[in-house]
Amino acid sequence: TGTPLGVIAVGGGNDFARAAGLPVHDPAAAARAIAVSLKGDGGRELDLGRAGEVWFGTVLASGFDSRVNERGNRMRRPGGRLRYDLAMLAELAALRPIRYRMRLDGGPEREFEATLIAVGNAESYGGGMRICADAALDDGLFDITVVGPCSRTTLLTVFPRVYRGTHLGHRAVTTHRAASVSLAAEGLTAYADGERLGPLPLTARAVPGALRLLGAPGPDAGR
Repeated sequence: TGTPLGVIAVGGGNDFARAAGLPVHDPAAAARAIAVSLKGDGGRELDLGRAGEVWFGTVLASGFDSRVNERGNRMRRPGGRLRYDLAMLAELAALRPIRYRMRLDGGPEREFEATLIAVGNAESYGGGMRICADAALDDGLFDITVVGPCSRTTLLTVFPRVYRGTHLGHRAVTTHRAASVSLAAEGLTAYADGERLGPLPLTARAVPGALRLLGAPGPDAGR
C-alpha cells in the first residue's frame, strides 16, 4: 500500500534494519528517525521480494541455510548470531547436496546439485551473514547466491567469510542477478526473512519501490 512503514528494530537478527541503515536495539533513536522522516521526506522507497502472497525484505533461503534457520527457530538460547552458528554446526551432520531446478527471468530451466540457493533482496540474514553481499534494496533485482556441492570441511572453511561477504570469491560459489527466480527441489522448505515460507517449488519476484520506509537514509547518505 501507500502507507509508510516505521521499524523499531529490537529482534534477534535485525538484518532488514541494518540493510536499510536504521537504528538497531535503540528504540528511542528509531522513534526519532521515524518522526523526522514523517515530517520530512515521508520515507524512502525500497524494493521487496514477493513469493505467492508473501512479501519479504531480506533473503529467501533454501537448502542447508533454510534447514539451519528451521533448527535455529526451535532453539530458545542463545540469541542473535550465536544461535544460528550453533544451529549450523548441528546441521552439518546431515549435510548432503540437493538436486535443484532453477529458472531466472523466465529463461531456460537449469538442473544441478547445490548445498543452498539464497535469493537476496538485501545482503544478509541470520544476524549479519552477508550471503548476498552485493545485494541492494533499491535496484529492482535479486542477487542470487548458489553454493555448489561441498564437503563439511569446505563449508566450515568458507563459513567465516560469509560475515565479511568474501565467500563470493570462493570457487564453490556462483552468483546471478535477476528480477525473478523459480526454484524446485524435492523435500525442501524455503524460509524468507527468517520465517517459514513453504515447500518448493516456488517463484519469487523483485517488486521495485514496493515499500516506503520511514527513517531510512538515502543511498547517498554518508558519502
